[in-house]
Amino acid sequence: MASEEPVEPLSDSSDESSQQEPTWIYYRDRPEWKDVVPVELNEGPFPVVAIAYSDRFKDTFNYFRSIVLKNEISERAFDLTSDALELNPANYTVWQYRRTILKGLEKNIQKELTFVRRIIEEHPKNYQVWHHRRVLVEWSADPSSELRLTEIVLAQDAKNYHAWQHRQWVLDTFKLFGSELEFVERLLEDDIRNNSAWNQRYFVVKQTSGFTEEIINRELSFTVNSIKKLCNNESAWNYLRGILAQCSTGLNGHPVVEELCQFLDDNQNEAPYYYAFLVDRMEEMMQSDASKRQVLLPKADEVLQLLATKTDPIRREYWLFLSRYLNSQFAN
Repeated sequence: MASEEPVEPLSDSSDESSQQEPTWIYYRDRPEWKDVVPVELNEGPFPVVAIAYSDRFKDTFNYFRSIVLKNEISERAFDLTSDALELNPANYTVWQYRRTILKGLEKNIQKELTFVRRIIEEHPKNYQVWHHRRVLVEWSADPSSELRLTEIVLAQDAKNYHAWQHRQWVLDTFKLFGSELEFVERLLEDDIRNNSAWNQRYFVVKQTSGFTEEIINRELSFTVNSIKKLCNNESAWNYLRGILAQCSTGLNGHPVVEELCQFLDDNQNEAPYYYAFLVDRMEEMMQSDASKRQVLLPKADEVLQLLATKTDPIRREYWLFLSRYLNSQFAN
């Protein structure tokens, strides 16, 4: 059954804040809670760092501890978890107990998904709320809202790790990879430096087609075209290395890569990521063919000196260290 949860863009919090909240009534003053004895937090006689909780926070969690100790499964306990999560949406115990009540009362999962979405709107980098949502999707076996939700969250923060993790879980669990490469390419069109999108592309290829010769050629062509557009893009260079790690040629020999290096040389490109790639290519050749060391080692050292002094001086010490390392490995 398709989810009833809305998937429109996340709401503007300024609109919500303009609405007047109802007057808060402490649990200790609510007649329906008179039968419950609140349990205060016991931090011992000499707490190391005593937190200045608000009266509302202490009141709510005092009653929450009491219902947990009694293992109360009720509507009022469920409502109490909502109030507790409003005060501390990262509290694992509250989320876990809420799941216990959801099961015990056989609550409507779609309504709970809507509740969770509201929490995600306000706290998109909260691990606990994303975990809770995953559990709900597992229970309902209905992932129909998840890709759209993560797309909306990522539109606001393209590097939200929790949204990416949730998206990958949904894709892999429910085998929804059909349009994912197109989604990734849209993200890269918007921001070619989006490292998360490059990572997602690798994930999709690995989980679907795998790295066949045909796929490797396709991915190398895609990456090389991206590098030609913007050579000083570390994400694309990292992706290129990742694809070549799946290729029998290594860093040397593949015609698409050789053509790229020739193109960059012809254009006298001095991007530090290209220079670093050249050094790694030379190291690979020196490891496989000792006869080339006498010629390649001085060239590699020359490139490393350029990196250290001109193109990437901020990492000067690393490039000088790599120079010493290569000389210790291949000078003799």
